[in-house]
Amino acid sequence: MRIDRLGPLGAAPSVLSALAVAAAQRGLAPPAALIGDWFGSRAVIAPSVAVSAVPAGDAFDVAVGTRADGPVGGGWFGYLSYPDPGADGCGPRLPEAAGGWSDCVLRCAADGTWWHESLSGATVSDWVLEALHAGPTPRAATVTWRAPDRETHQRGVRACLGAIAAGEVYQACVCTQFRGTLQGEPVDFFADAVARTAPARAAYLSGTWGAVASLSPELFLRRCGETVTSSPIKGTLPRHADPAALRASVKDVAENIMIVDLVRNDLGRVARTGTVLVPELLAVRPAPGVWHLVSTVTAQVPLDVPHAAILAATFPPASVTGTPKTRARELLQQWEPHRRGIYCGTVGLASPVSGCELNVAIRTVEFTPSGDAVLGVGGGITADSDPLREWEECLHKAAPIAGDQARERSTAS
Repeated sequence: MRIDRLGPLGAAPSVLSALAVAAAQRGLAPPAALIGDWFGSRAVIAPSVAVSAVPAGDAFDVAVGTRADGPVGGGWFGYLSYPDPGADGCGPRLPEAAGGWSDCVLRCAADGTWWHESLSGATVSDWVLEALHAGPTPRAATVTWRAPDRETHQRGVRACLGAIAAGEVYQACVCTQFRGTLQGEPVDFFADAVARTAPARAAYLSGTWGAVASLSPELFLRRCGETVTSSPIKGTLPRHADPAALRASVKDVAENIMIVDLVRNDLGRVARTGTVLVPELLAVRPAPGVWHLVSTVTAQVPLDVPHAAILAATFPPASVTGTPKTRARELLQQWEPHRRGIYCGTVGLASPVSGCELNVAIRTVEFTPSGDAVLGVGGGITADSDPLREWEECLHKAAPIAGDQARERSTAS
């Protein structure tokens, strides 16, 4: 693997924008990007990667990496959609899984230094250097959002409360969607949103099939060598509220602990016996527009267990399904009118050098080639949930992405 120091190139959204313009001008495949807290770095960007549809079972099928000291080198950038349909029975808007291999990446280390890394030993391309020297060309990109379906969401929440009272589930994540139309390019929408909100697990992929702009705060899986980590989020308050109220909330604490138990169970299917641990429980963390309760579960998984086996045991992520998982998923297909799509799936990178890191694709926008935009939001429902407060939580989560127009149109509806 070749590693070259590039120095301080600036903020990751600007680097991504410059590469996107340069790649398009040269007729190259667009860049892919992970921005926030990935592989111990601020950003990992593939300057140009052809992302195409793949069978779901092939997603992230890469040898297990073991290096944890920084370099990534390259690997498979991709996504895997939430697998279940909605009540309308319609098929996927975008491919169920897509990805592509990049032999090289630009990585922004924790100290702000950028590095060019290549699995094949290649030097940085001249066009990449030219793009980085020229810098980004500001381009506006906005989405005109339409009002989400509040009444359908409220019916779903009430149905979930009924199922909890009947003992069918203990908790389930009931979701809704904001839909809109994009004016501009998806990469510019993503770069602007990341620059404004600084999500911890942001990810961007695009191709002729459309684009995915994930502004997630949540880690689904990190695997480096035998160590696997998951940090489920459950429990939310708007940013203007007192964060101490999260730890004092019976509802939010119960919701988080139930999902931690589900993650422990999922990882226990593939972990070495006795290695599933909870090193962090109920930590209060900031995220764009909100406070969250975050816990961390770790496990030791043998190196000969492929990524596919871990995904089979844990996907879709526990925090966006419910307990018990199988029954919650069955009921959610009845309560939610539309397929979630990439929302509640996962986006990330599998590197043969540094391992695999995947987000939970919440706060995530799908863009079709024609410019249609879909943003999913939702929240965990427990016996103590109030339907109107759950709707307000959805609006708080959507606000950093959809802005005030979504809230105003939702209120008007």
